[in-house]
Amino acid sequence: MDAISVIRAKRDNGRLTDAQIDWIIDAYTRGEVAHEQMSALAMAIYLNGMDRAEIARWTAAMIASGERMDFSALPRVTTDKHSTGGVGDKITLPLAPLVAACGAAVPQLSGRGLGHTGGTLDKLESIPGWRAALSNGEMMAVLADVGSVICAAGDGLAPADKKLYALRDVTGTVESIPLIASSIMSKKIAEGTSALVLDVKVGSGAFMKDIAAARELATTMVGLGTDHGVNTVALLTDMSTPLGLTAGNALEVRESVEVLAGGGPADVVELTLALAREMLAAAGLPDADPAKALADGSAMDHWRRMILAQGGDPDADLPVAREQHVVNASSAGVLTTLDAYAVGVAAWRLGAGRARREDPVQAGAGIELHAKPGDQLVAGQPLLTLHTDTPEKFPYALEALNGGVLIAPKGTEFEPNAVVLDRIG
Repeated sequence: MDAISVIRAKRDNGRLTDAQIDWIIDAYTRGEVAHEQMSALAMAIYLNGMDRAEIARWTAAMIASGERMDFSALPRVTTDKHSTGGVGDKITLPLAPLVAACGAAVPQLSGRGLGHTGGTLDKLESIPGWRAALSNGEMMAVLADVGSVICAAGDGLAPADKKLYALRDVTGTVESIPLIASSIMSKKIAEGTSALVLDVKVGSGAFMKDIAAARELATTMVGLGTDHGVNTVALLTDMSTPLGLTAGNALEVRESVEVLAGGGPADVVELTLALAREMLAAAGLPDADPAKALADGSAMDHWRRMILAQGGDPDADLPVAREQHVVNASSAGVLTTLDAYAVGVAAWRLGAGRARREDPVQAGAGIELHAKPGDQLVAGQPLLTLHTDTPEKFPYALEALNGGVLIAPKGTEFEPNAVVLDRIG
């Protein structure tokens, strides 16, 4: 077997054999295939695609490159959620303890933000003392005690994907549904959960800009999960507007706690409950009532225990940015557009995100939203509040918002998008 013959097969729109896939993933992981050769193959896959059997085998080969976790010793059935990423997407924070409060175990392996999309671990690290890095033993102990854990994935899970993802990021091959689907699902299947719910975002602030592409990605991932014995469903959800009223690390933690306390923005509560019901049904607990767990305080109790178990102080004051700048409505009327991508880039420029994985983030940086599309506005009323420790960044953040906020004349009819657009599985 050699890399050139594999590259040529896919370059010429051929179908890769199981043996070719197994060999190329293993050889690349061990360093026997050069980066430029894997780059060429990734581009060939980007241009010519893969069929379902190829994607399934590619995913299986990446899973086989590392370890697989086993939660069979836990007294609860495991269920997990993965979001394809967006702006203001803090759903994992209230969701994991909520589902645990309803009787399932939630081993949530999460990541950091890059570019305009926020990262769950960055958000939680704004809580004093909280730590993302847990050993497998520590993770199992928290799951057994609390029922939910949110932590970083270890290096042993699908190392082939970690290596390939970094390559795709610098070779213009990220936007390939076979490679996206196999990247996400190799890690989730290796994680060992019994059930998985996918939150596939659609819109300007999402990776998938249109619903047809999002549906194709969701269908591919549900098929992969099913083929590997994981009960998998997907929701397509709107990301044309940021979720909730905050985008930024500590700001989103505060909002998540509001949801756990029985309040919070309606869209965040709606999506949290929708995903919780899907996770519980997939785990064989369809009669559990997540709305009751929010109302009676049991979800909040599980949140506090989870944060404490990972070294955090749930009662500590969260960081606050040193400087704020208020953006007021330029005219009276109906807010028709609050573009998720524009808000995400602005929050990123304020210091809430990173351009490279090694960059630091500001815990207090971000944006508060004082209105959502469909709201009636009065000229001069506060529309956004920008937060940062570095006020020289305000002009760059404001530049990102140009064209992202549109106000129509009074009386304009406007119907906001639904939160959940479709279900696959």
